[in-house]
Amino acid sequence: MDIYKQLEDLTLSNQLSPEEIPNIDLYMDQVIQLFESKFSSSKRNDDEKVLTKTMINNYAKGKLLFPIKNKKYSKDHILLIAMIYQMKSVLSISDVGKSLKGINHQVSEDNLQLEGFYESYLRVMENNVELFDEFISNQQDLVREFNEKEVTESDYLQQVLLILSFTGMSNFYRRAAEKMVDNLIWEDENSDEA
Repeated sequence: MDIYKQLEDLTLSNQLSPEEIPNIDLYMDQVIQLFESKFSSSKRNDDEKVLTKTMINNYAKGKLLFPIKNKKYSKDHILLIAMIYQMKSVLSISDVGKSLKGINHQVSEDNLQLEGFYESYLRVMENNVELFDEFISNQQDLVREFNEKEVTESDYLQQVLLILSFTGMSNFYRRAAEKMVDNLIWEDENSDEA
């Protein structure tokens, strides 16, 4: 069983770069089209939608995005939507909103250059892809070792063992992210209540 063959089309390093975002404000349909063209390879099946009008409206209503002007989305809005896209599959919308609250406030007050922050995020994600590749290699070696001991003699059992490992690690990371959200303190939080 070659795990790399099974996982080769994951497109883990597929991220929306700031250079791919036009320097003009976009209407919602254009934003959806941009995300669909960039992330369509990340969909599990063809029926799945990367981004919908309802999703974007819910992000705006939930204050995950600073206010939209004239029904057009700026480059900063699109960068935020890209971060939401990554976070929403793991965290609740409420947790995503709490995580991005300070960023939204700072961007709307012109106290944060979001593109620079986003570039840092992209560098972290590049590193994460390398770490993931190392993890996969280690897991494959571990499964081979078990196979040599005849614990998991079939490809099916090896695959289930890997699925259990991946979901276990996913849960570890999700729980760590939730714990960080629970303990997240934004410096200007109290100023909003005044």
